[in-house]
Formats: sequence, C-alpha cells, structure tokens
Amino acid sequence: LKKATSDVKPEDFKIVMSHDPSHWENEIKNHDTHYHLTLSGHTHGLQFGIEIPGWFKWSPVQWVYKQWAGLYQEGEQQIYVNRGYGYLGYPGRVGMPPEISIFTLS
Repeated sequence: LKKATSDVKPEDFKIVMSHDPSHWENEIKNHDTHYHLTLSGHTHGLQFGIEIPGWFKWSPVQWVYKQWAGLYQEGEQQIYVNRGYGYLGYPGRVGMPPEISIFTLS
C-alpha cells in the first residue's frame, strides 16, 4: 500500500482493489492513508446462501469473513465484496448467483 500510493496526495479519492476482503479488515481500513473504497472478491459467498435483498443475507462463509458479499461501510470507508462468477470445488451455486458488478463513479 505504501509503495502504491507514494505519489498520491492525501486529498485524492483512493480506490483499492484487493482480492481478499480480510485485507481491508486487517490493514486497509486502519492504514495511515485514508482509502475511500476497496473492491474485493475471493469468497464467492461460499457458493451457498440465502438472500432477501434489503432484509436478510446469510451464508456459512460469514463464519470465516466479516465482509463476504455486498457493500460494507465503516466511517467514510467502504468495501464492496463481489460474489464472483466462478466456483471453487463444487461446480455450482445454491442461492448465491454469480455476479458481475458495474460501478459508476461521479
């Protein structure tokens, strides 16, 4: 992080792409440099879960990752964890559809 942002001004809006969302929890959100948005993936929502948008979201992956699917915010910092398109192990998904995210920044 230090090397990647060595020429970035403190007032600049900073986006980090980090494969594993635990990187945000363990390093990015408490870093001396303020990173506004982190984009992550890695968890695939464990390819299994239940979601009723805006009301309920559950997957066994939440026992491993604090941020595992969707948008999370602490203070002025946010992380979006994409559920991914592929799979690991079992070649399917139950209640955890594949996801491609499109962001419009303004």
